[in-house]
Parts: sequence; C-alpha cells; structure tokens
Amino acid sequence: MVRSQSSAAGVLALLHEPDPLFKQHALNILSPLVPQFWAEISEHVALIESLYESDELSKEARNSAALVASKVYYFLGEYEEALSFALGAGDAFAQEARNYASEEFVETVVSKAIDRYIKARLEERDGSVEKIDQRLQDIIKTIFDRCIAEGEYKQAIGIALESRRLDIISLIYNQTRDTSLLSYAMEAVLDTGFPLSYRDQVLRFLYPLFPPPTTGDGSPYILSVTRLLITLSNPSLTVPLLVSLVPKQPLLAYQLAFDLVEGGAQDFLESVRRDLPEGDEVTKPTFDKLRSILTGQESVKLYLEFLKRNNHVDLVILRNTKNAFMHAGTTSDLFLRENLEWLGLASNWSKFSATAGLGVIHKGYFEQGMTILGPYLPQSGGESNVQGAAYSEGGALYALGLINAGCGSSVTTYLRDTLKAAQGEIVQHGAALGLGVAGMGSSSLEAFEDLKNVLFMDSAVAGEAAGYSMGLIMLGTAAAEPVREMLQYARETQHEKIIRGLAVGVAFIYYGRQEEADETIKVLLREKDPILRYGGVYTLALAYAGTANNEAVRKLLHIAVSDTSDDVRRAAVTSLAFLLFKSPSHVPRIVQLLSESYNPHVRCGATLALGIACAGTGLQDAVEILEPMTKDGVDFVRQGAFIALGMILVQQSEASSPSLASTRALYTKVVSDKHEDPMARFGAVIGQGLIDAGGRNVTISLQSRAGSKNTSAIVGMVMFCQFWYWYPLAHCASLAFEPTGIIGLDADLKVPKFEYISNAKPSLFAYPSSAKPPKKEAITKVATAVLSTTAKVKAREKKKAAAEDAMDLDDRAESKEGEADVEMKEEPSTPKDGDVSPINRSTLDLGEAPTLNKPPKKAEPAFELRPNFSRVVPAQVVHISFPNDSRYQPVRPVSAHTPTERKAVISQSSTLGAPSEKYAGGGGILILADLRPEEEGEFIDFEPPVEAVPTQPATSLRSGQGTAPAAGQHIALDESAPEADPPVSFEYPFDNDA
Repeated sequence: MVRSQSSAAGVLALLHEPDPLFKQHALNILSPLVPQFWAEISEHVALIESLYESDELSKEARNSAALVASKVYYFLGEYEEALSFALGAGDAFAQEARNYASEEFVETVVSKAIDRYIKARLEERDGSVEKIDQRLQDIIKTIFDRCIAEGEYKQAIGIALESRRLDIISLIYNQTRDTSLLSYAMEAVLDTGFPLSYRDQVLRFLYPLFPPPTTGDGSPYILSVTRLLITLSNPSLTVPLLVSLVPKQPLLAYQLAFDLVEGGAQDFLESVRRDLPEGDEVTKPTFDKLRSILTGQESVKLYLEFLKRNNHVDLVILRNTKNAFMHAGTTSDLFLRENLEWLGLASNWSKFSATAGLGVIHKGYFEQGMTILGPYLPQSGGESNVQGAAYSEGGALYALGLINAGCGSSVTTYLRDTLKAAQGEIVQHGAALGLGVAGMGSSSLEAFEDLKNVLFMDSAVAGEAAGYSMGLIMLGTAAAEPVREMLQYARETQHEKIIRGLAVGVAFIYYGRQEEADETIKVLLREKDPILRYGGVYTLALAYAGTANNEAVRKLLHIAVSDTSDDVRRAAVTSLAFLLFKSPSHVPRIVQLLSESYNPHVRCGATLALGIACAGTGLQDAVEILEPMTKDGVDFVRQGAFIALGMILVQQSEASSPSLASTRALYTKVVSDKHEDPMARFGAVIGQGLIDAGGRNVTISLQSRAGSKNTSAIVGMVMFCQFWYWYPLAHCASLAFEPTGIIGLDADLKVPKFEYISNAKPSLFAYPSSAKPPKKEAITKVATAVLSTTAKVKAREKKKAAAEDAMDLDDRAESKEGEADVEMKEEPSTPKDGDVSPINRSTLDLGEAPTLNKPPKKAEPAFELRPNFSRVVPAQVVHISFPNDSRYQPVRPVSAHTPTERKAVISQSSTLGAPSEKYAGGGGILILADLRPEEEGEFIDFEPPVEAVPTQPATSLRSGQGTAPAAGQHIALDESAPEADPPVSFEYPFDNDA
C-alpha cells in the first residue's frame, strides 16, 4: 500500500543542501507536486527564484527552477510573473506542454504570451520598443508551427492578424493554396475592430494573393474579392481587374460590375467609370456596357421591373392601413387612384407626407420621376400662391429624392436650382431633404454650399433638413472643415430642430471612419446640450457600424444607463443595432435586461435595437422579447414593439416563423381599434407596412449581398429613427428595402426564360396567404324594452278578450305561430335524395361517410422549380441550385457559402425551420453563360404589365361595365338578387304632347 504524500517539507529541505545535485533533484521532484502543495511551496518561492538566477547550477536545473516558480505564480494568480518565469524555463516548459496534467497551466501561459507578443509588436511598430524578447518570439514561433502542423490554420491566421505577422498568412496560403483561408482573413479584419490604416494594409496585402477569378464554381472567392474592392474603394485596384477580364471573360466583368454597384459608394463608382478605357473595335461595346452598369441605373431598372411583376400586395390589408411601404418600388398607385377623396382630406404636413409617399411607391423609377411628380412640383414661374400648395410642392421634391436614391446625379442639379429659388421654408425643407437623399455620398461641395446658405437663414424647418442633408452629401468623408462649421453653428443657434439636424449630419460625415471619429465623439459626448450628446451617440454608432467594436458597445451601454437625458439613453440603446447587425443572434441577449428597464425610453430603444439588428431574420429569441412589450403600459413602447416585429418578420412564412399569424392578427386588431392610443396605432400601421413591404418582395438588410455594409440601408434606418421628432422622415425606411430575387441576364443583358431549383419545401419560403375581407354582419333589431306595469295591463286585456271569444283567439294564435315559423324558425332538415346512404337507403351515420372516402393528404414535395425573375428570400439562397443540363449557368456561385457550409445550413433549416441568422451573399442579379448559343432563346418581355384589378373592391370596375359606379350608397338593396322582369310593353301617346 502506497501512502499519499501529505507535505512537501522534505523535498523543500533539499533546496538548502550545498550540493547542486541535491538541489536539482529537489526541483525535479517539486514540479509535479506544485498543483497539490503550491501554498506550502509559495513560502519558499524567493529561494527558488535565487536558484534560477544562480550560476552554480546547470542550465537544466535553472530551467527546472524557473518552471517551478512559474507554476507557483500561476496558482497564486500572478499570470504576468508566471509568464516571465515560463519564458526562462526554455526546454523545461516545452516538455511540460506535452504533459496532459498541466494542460490548463500551459494554455493560460500561452494565451498570456500571445497577449504580450501582440502588445510588444504594436509597441515595436510605434517605435517605443526596439526589440522583442527572443524567448517570447521562440514561444510564438512554436505556437505557429504547432497550429500549422495540426491543421489549425484559422487559429494561426487569427494570431497573425492580431500580432501584425502577415508573413504567416502568406506562408499558410502558399502551403495550402486554400482561398477560403484568404476569405477568412479578410472577413476577420473587416468584422473586428482593427484600425482603419491596418485594415487597409491587410486588404492590400491579401488582394494579390487571390488567384485571377474564373467563370463558374471555380472561383467561390469572387464575392470576397468584391467585398475587398468595395471596402478599399480604390479605382487603381478595381479598374485593372475589370480591364483584365474584358478580353476573355466579359461575362465575369459584367457580374463584378453589378456586384460593385450593390455596395459601392457613388463617388467610387463614378471614378471607376471615368478611369475605364474606351477600348478597341472588339472591346468597345463591352466597356460601354460596363460604364452603363456602373451608373447603377441598370440595377435599379431590373429591380423595379422585378417588384412590378411580383407585386403580392394584399389590398384588404392595404385598405385598412393605407401604407406606402406596401407598394414601395412597385410603381402601383392603384390604391391612390381609388382613394382620391381620402387623399384630398390631407392638409398641411399630412399633405407633405402623403405626397412624399409617391416617392416611396415609385422608388427607382428615375426615368419617369419628373413626369409622375410633375403636377405637384413647383412650376417654372416659382412657388404657387395657392393656399396649402407649398406642402404638396415640398413633399414632391422630397419624393423626387427618394425616387432617385442611389442614382440621383440626373436630378441633383434640378433640386439645387429649386432650393436656391425657393423662398418658403416648406419648399426649402422638401428640396433640402430630396437633395440629401439623391446626392448621398456624392461629396459635392457645390451642393454642400447651397445647403449651408439655407442653414444660415436660421429657419427651424428648412435648417433641420439642411443639417441632415449636409451630412448625407459628405457621407463618410470625415471632412474636418464641414464638421467644424456645422458644430459651430449648432452651438450658436437657438433652434432645437436645427441642432438635431446638424448633430445627426455630423454622424453621417464620420460614417465608417472608426478611430478617426474618436476626438469628435469625445467632444460631443462631453457637451452640456443633450441634443449634441444625442448626435455624439449616433456618431459613435455610425463610425463603428458593423464592426461590433467592444469599446464602442461598452460606451453605448454605459450611456444607456447613466445619461441624464431620456432621448440620449434611448438613442444609445437603439444604436447598438448599428454596431451588431452582422451578428443578430447576440443582440437579444445583450438588450434583454434593457428591455425590462424601469425607464420607458430605454425599453423603447431596446425594441428598435432588436428590430433593426435582427431585421429579416425571423429570430425567435427577439420575437419572444418583443411580444410582451406589445402589451406595455406606455404607448410609445408598444409603438416600438409593433415596428420592430414588422422588421424582424418581413418575408417570413407561417412555416418558418410560428409568430407570424399572431402578429398579423395583432396588427389588424390594433389598427381597427378606435380606442387604442394613436402612437401605438401609428406603430402598428408602420409595422404592417414593413412586414408586407415592396409587395412582399423586399427585405430589410443592413449588409449587401457581398457581405459589405449596405450604406443606403444604414443611412435610411438612422433617418427612419428620427421619426420620433419628425414623422415624414419615416419614409426613409424605404432606403433599407433590398429586393430579394434572382434575376438572370445573358451576355446582351437580356432576361432569358429558364428555371432553377429551390431544394426546400415550397411552404418554407412561400408568400403569406391573403387576408379574407370582413363579412357583412346582418343587422338585427333589438327587442323593445317593456315595462312591468305595461305587461300587467296587456295581460288583463288578453284575459278579457279570451273570455269573450275563445275560438277566434285560438285561430289567430295558430295563424301567428305559423307566421312566426316561417319568419324565425328553420324546419328540421329532411334528407334529400342525394343524402340517403346508397348501401341501405338509411340516413344514419352520414356524418362519418365522407371521411371514409376522403383522399389522403398529398405529401409536400422536397423541392420546387422556380422561374427567372421570381422571389428568393435571403435564407433560401443556400438552397438554390441550377440543373446540370440547364442551358444557362451562372458565372459565379449563387451563394457565398462553400458546399460544406451550405450542407450545414440546409440541415439546420430542415430540422428547425428557416435559419435564424441572416445569410448575406449570393442571389441578386446573376450573369448567365449560355451553353447552347446556337439555339434560339426565349426572353421575358419588359412591357409594363397590365394593372391588376383587386379581387373584391368596393369601387372598382366590374368586367364588361363601361363606367364606374357613382359614389355613395348603391341603390340596390341586394346585389346578388335576380334581375327584375322588364316592364310590360306600351305605346306612348305622342299626339297628346303639348
């Protein structure tokens, strides 16, 4: 029997022996005893340290002493000291790393070594440290070697990025030739909080490592290359790539151009267009097409046609909610044409907002925008003097900006001229908003100066719009002089509306600039004016948008619970969404406690944070937090919950989201309830519009299909959040609407007819079923109240009459009962000839007979064929494939996921419904290679489709009728009754006419 050791005193005593061999022996024995007796050994740690520094002992003994000291300090919680002695242990630590019992100790020391190495590398780059400890470098080298040997490439790439060792990334790629590792490195540096300068350095380093892209599935990294080019926004990298593709792979060049338009800023795309060469006789048509694509107008026209053709608006819901979001981008003004009387009731700013709604409906119809809005726009002679006309004129100018968002170069000159000519603040307000939205990101100094002149007039209404638009024009430039001018005027003016417009405008200027905005953020967050602090919160959110930067999240959470202004606290919670929208599944956990705050403004901010970050995902965790908040005691919290539910459940089906049906029923109930608070009803109307937005063919997405930030959507959502102060800004939510479909084009940019496969059950991604129109309830007369005294008198009279004439009374009673039976009672149903059982001529058990012959329910197919130009929601993209024998094949992968990732996603969706995460990448406009060009192709005609007539409209034309029925109640009491017989023929006595 072996006794367990109860003390290390005997071994420690050997350390005092003069013979070095005894000391070395003691150190070797002590090392495995430290986990058990570290408290006892720690009293002798000074002696052990002196042995490590002693020259009397051999190098092996000193390494053992360093290892023992490192272990003791590890158990004492002094990790920095533990690392220092582990570095001195040399081979002893390397040997200990192979000991399974010391795994936790080794992992902790290694992680501390990595942290220290990263810090030392940063200091070395700054010049504060001349050289890094060689022993530390040796440990890091060992870590890299082990990761590469074990195939843990992503772990090695992560450490290499943190420690600025780009040579390791190159080494790994040269060994593996795996482009997915380059994509991983690119995503890691883009989606974490690296400084802008280092981020750009890494992207420039990675770009040459990607091999030249090729057509088909051979280049799954093409979307990564697109995202890299959009992020750098450097024409000197983009133009050579396009030029190299034109001679041999023009289709891939077209595809790259369409993908660049999805996420690229206007000024970047314009620079690429300008720098493209004219080309020779062979390549000139290709370069001309590329220039046409890069204007963005081709994409807008295709998506406009897609929304027009696939419009699935439910007119029953639309009549109840009257929401422009439902028809966004479809150009269908059927509802407006049918409800001109209702529209005519709008006055003042309601008229402004209703007219601006035309811009939402016709968004992207830039070719006819001026024609559609012509009756409402200011005429060439100047503003109209008609009372109230200024509101429709201002709204039309705002609508013109919404129509031309993303391709507004054609109308910015007109809007600038109108802004300069306008005298009234209402028209100036509309023109300024329209100019900002249409010229977003154009960096036009001329437009900025025109807006600044309007601002200096110090009109609260016009100045607010000018403040927003100045920021939109200079979006993402971080221009110091405009910011200085805007903040200076914000501190001088007395108008809160102007201060708020300028504060949010400054946030737009620092969009995506990360650490370059830090100084301005500090200044704004220290301001006494809460409106400027409000602007500081949005500046922080937009500067670090999509990065999930830990420091930025920590600041926002601190402001959310500590600021003295409710508006600032609400904005801080909402702004979390702009930082975390790339990882929506984390947001419910972060805002759950905030959603239970005692402060209703914080709760309201939590609703919008969930809605914006989890938009389009159908994330059940978010829905479970929001559903109780629809019953909150404060009206604006309920408003936020209704809006957020609409954002989250957009494009969800009843099969993929169990909460969809109950949410739709809740909207219907709240909108129709006249006793509900107006703010909550407004939220339900907006939520209903968002859940059915764009004819049920758009989603809300803050990132583009390539995975980069969707600038237009982020800006649109920030502007939408300002509806709290100014409700017409709610129309800006349409900037975040992303059409979801697959649009296939051939080499001539025509739309061929073909089919692809959706490898999922049709019900999983189906359109919601249409709402049924409410049934007309028959009006029943209420029984007249009878007093008790009246009843007694009638009873006496009845008795008297009965005594006089009993027989007559009986006859009358029988006839009355017969009449009552005819009017009120139903005769018991007798079986008809068809109801008798064919077996025994009996009427018994007929209720069960149909169930015996009922055909079994058909099993739902596991896939479906979808035609070109049809809806494909983001979660469905991973299920899409093209048949191998199809004539048309895409030149790039449909989905950004690798085949392995795609299988994992499909298995998840088949077991749990639709995946909860938003899968960016893929879909959209696809250029197709024609594998059988010798055959004649069929193409989709782009003639405008005939306007669909609603199924059961109250005032629409019936088939065969030439005129619409007159307004007011119809003369017929029962329209379903048979027509009356014609009158008897007769002759009119004309001779008797006077």
